[in-house]
Amino acid sequence: MEKVILTGNEAVALGAWEAGVGLGIGYPGTPSTEILEALNGYEGPEVSWAVNEKVALEEAYGASLGGWRSLVTMKHVGLNVASDPLFTAAYLGVNGGLVIAVADDPGMHSSQNEQDNRWYALHAKVPMLEPADSAECRAYTSLAFTLSEVHDMPVLLRLVTRVSHSRGLVNRRETQVYNRAERPYERNPQKYVSLPAHCRVRRQDLERNLQSLMADDRARKLNIMEITNPEIGIITSGASYNYVKEIYGDRYSILKLGLVYPLDEEIIREFASRVNKLLVVEELDPYLELHIKSMGIPCEGKKYIPAMYELNPQIIAQSLKKVGLQPQREDAPVVDNPVTDLPPRPPLLCAGCPHRGFFYMAAREKINLTGDIGCYTLGAMPPLNAIETCVCMGGGFTVGAGLSLSLSGANKVFGVLGDSTFYHSGMTGALEAVYNKRNLVPVILDNQITAMTGHQENPGTGHMLNGTPTIAQDVARILQAFGYEQVFNVNAYNLQEIHEAIKQAREAKGQVAIVVKGPCRLLKGVEKGAARFIDTEKCKDCRLCLRLGCPAIYLVQGRHPGINKEMCVGCGLCDQVCHHGAITSNLVKEGER
Repeated sequence: MEKVILTGNEAVALGAWEAGVGLGIGYPGTPSTEILEALNGYEGPEVSWAVNEKVALEEAYGASLGGWRSLVTMKHVGLNVASDPLFTAAYLGVNGGLVIAVADDPGMHSSQNEQDNRWYALHAKVPMLEPADSAECRAYTSLAFTLSEVHDMPVLLRLVTRVSHSRGLVNRRETQVYNRAERPYERNPQKYVSLPAHCRVRRQDLERNLQSLMADDRARKLNIMEITNPEIGIITSGASYNYVKEIYGDRYSILKLGLVYPLDEEIIREFASRVNKLLVVEELDPYLELHIKSMGIPCEGKKYIPAMYELNPQIIAQSLKKVGLQPQREDAPVVDNPVTDLPPRPPLLCAGCPHRGFFYMAAREKINLTGDIGCYTLGAMPPLNAIETCVCMGGGFTVGAGLSLSLSGANKVFGVLGDSTFYHSGMTGALEAVYNKRNLVPVILDNQITAMTGHQENPGTGHMLNGTPTIAQDVARILQAFGYEQVFNVNAYNLQEIHEAIKQAREAKGQVAIVVKGPCRLLKGVEKGAARFIDTEKCKDCRLCLRLGCPAIYLVQGRHPGINKEMCVGCGLCDQVCHHGAITSNLVKEGER
């Protein structure tokens, strides 16, 4: 065996590959994205980006029925999208192992909520494993496929941001050969067709499957007792276990739960019987605490530990000081007052972002604009202040359609989303708006990539995840097929075109849409234009250029605008905004950065 340093996501990919996974499929979403990108680096499995998480799980389920081991990946909110097939798949069971890797985001580093997906395991009656580090990510993933096949059910693998993105040592076989795990396909409508009569039988099978899993030593061994102190015992799991060990070491007894659903009541009772006081340390909801209390076992947790945002050793140490717990080392670093005087770095659209021009004109025209999840959500930030709502993927159109009803008689509502989101869940909203004749103008900002999560392919790019060419979908043609009478295709860097499209869309009597096309400036092969500069002799200090919110435009010593030529990509929007001809690319004045 050789030791390698891997992130949790990379270790999940390794574990899946070693287990002979046939299909890896998902939708990109931080903090889960790198799992499939890492798996794509191995020879053997079919690895794909799906159009959304529901499609991914359904396709993986089909591959499982055909006998392949299948891995589905998504971020926590993606499981909301995939929950429909999840619940039914739990009843029907599997053939090849089916593992669903879901990455929660405590603290909302890059998400719109911090839902605790442990509840999904309970709700859907699907086993859930929770690794604490990269080594466990590899081992748990491999084991999850075995448990799935042996006990005839999907298995959830819960990650969190710190586990997904932290690096750790992982043992890997020095010589490895890929062997796809395959089982024969058996036609079995009584099992796999979810008619009520069939599902009533499968409901009983589901309970038996859970009971058989609880009797499986391979699953039960994921729960580990560390008895060192009969006075205090701490029950924890996942990343929280690492924090507890870092701050307390072996000073207190610990029960680490690797199987978080179904909970092993026997080991929990045994652990509780061996300590005088029981504490529960877990991120987000009191999932473990409530279940332990329901067993009639006294314990405390959220009375001291915050139920919001992610934990760290300092938060835990400060919280449990209230019940007398002390760090193992007296000099253990505890930050009472974190640094707060750092320069602010608010999120901004990149210099030259193709979304900026539309948002600038939308704000100037004072249109009602609903949005959703992507880089373009930043159109809500100052100084653009263009977007009024952001709920979920696809909500830019559907929330806008509803708003248009309650604003009846007022101006049209514009709904905005990106090309990848359009394929994910925007097409249904666009169809809803035209079908029910809502007073909505769908706007698709087509930057030819799934940008926010790191430039993943989507149905509009013309390439699959592994680079294989495929049919590139055309947003405008899809909208026309839906029945939109006119689709305005405009250049993302031509403010006059954007202005005319907004004006005509407002005045149109029928159903119209706008597609704003311009490649993401961070894509390989996208050429820079000539850097701009501001001629201070012509500049009237009106500061209209600052309203673009471009990070390349700044105030020189707080007095007048200037342009950072190292950041400027020459998109030309600021030229069009300036009414005085003060912005040009003809000359780089001495002293400009």
